[in-house]
Amino acid sequence: MVLALALPILGLTACNKQGASGAPAGAGMPPPEVNVVTLQGRDLPVDFEFVGQTAGIRETEVRARISGILEQRVYEEGAKVKAGQVLFQIDPGSYQTQLASAEAALGVSEAKLNQAKREYARLTPLANEKAISQREYDDAKSALEMAEASYKQVRAQVNEAKLNLSYTKVVAPISGVTGVAVKPNGSLVTPADSLLTTIVQTDPIYVNFSVSEADYLKLNADLNNGKLHLPGKRASNGGLDFNVKLKMANGEVFPTAGKMNFLSEKVNTTTGGFDARAQIANPDGALRPGQFVRVMLQGATRQAAIAVPQRAVIDSPMGKMVFGVSPDNKLVPRPVELDGWSRGEWIVTKGLQAGERVLVDGFIKAHDPGMTVKPVAIDAKTAASTTPAAPAVPAASASASAKGAH
Repeated sequence: MVLALALPILGLTACNKQGASGAPAGAGMPPPEVNVVTLQGRDLPVDFEFVGQTAGIRETEVRARISGILEQRVYEEGAKVKAGQVLFQIDPGSYQTQLASAEAALGVSEAKLNQAKREYARLTPLANEKAISQREYDDAKSALEMAEASYKQVRAQVNEAKLNLSYTKVVAPISGVTGVAVKPNGSLVTPADSLLTTIVQTDPIYVNFSVSEADYLKLNADLNNGKLHLPGKRASNGGLDFNVKLKMANGEVFPTAGKMNFLSEKVNTTTGGFDARAQIANPDGALRPGQFVRVMLQGATRQAAIAVPQRAVIDSPMGKMVFGVSPDNKLVPRPVELDGWSRGEWIVTKGLQAGERVLVDGFIKAHDPGMTVKPVAIDAKTAASTTPAAPAVPAASASASAKGAH
């Protein structure tokens, strides 16, 4: 019985010794085939993304300038209107009466002015010949001056009455999209309660967003040391001239692009960042004020950057890392520091250099440090833009699995 138990142990010991002598099980299996990319320094486009909210480029309140009864709303709520288009009609009756009264007073004033002119013209030659007293002449001249002043005053009252009458038609101060009517027909409009509706100009449209202080400091440092290049020059108002695209709430990208045109000179104490703004063409009115969007700042480039495909980066307890492939085709773990994202690739600022090879596909087959692999070179741009297929099982492994199953 002891001999029967000892035989299997002796067999296992013999196998272990054979393995230690350099002939392990599966020694005939070739190194696993993996995809690798060779790193090269190149100019890479860099995008920045922030949360933003749309706002009208011009927003104004439509208010009545006179008191009266609101007779009619003559526009469709939510429709586009042009500057000068009539929106509301206020009862003009009393203002028509005021204009008629002012015009009648103007007629009387004009008649008195003409009478004063004739009197002054009649007395002037008599005063030159000393046929009348100086006092009579002075009185005629004063009467003419008073008649002229009275005429101007009454004429101003007529103009005011005409202006008030024109204000009974409330027109759009700007072109844009109208809001709801604040007051229904028949309401009394007073100077203290004169708001009737609002108008927002949405083409083009503003997009307001905030750049955190940390992002701004890093962006500014990269610009100053030449690591980052903008598509244009900095504007006098702080705008960085980024090309701007918007990602909507449904994930779609808005078809028209715009430009960043403002960056605040101070930190907003409410948000803790710098207020920024972009301007986007909105010809169809698809964007409405108040929408939340993702603001994508594009057009900047990072010079001579080292980048690796997204799937080459692994999360480890020590942070981000990749598997490098040594000149003798062995896997070498390499901790890396990343800075930004560019078209499916991570930009590496520390840990890798141009000319090195990095494992992209094949982690299931090759994931042990020091393991020998068979590298297959692929293009870095292709690796960044394609999704890896499921790793193939080598034929030798498949045969071994089949034997094990038997």
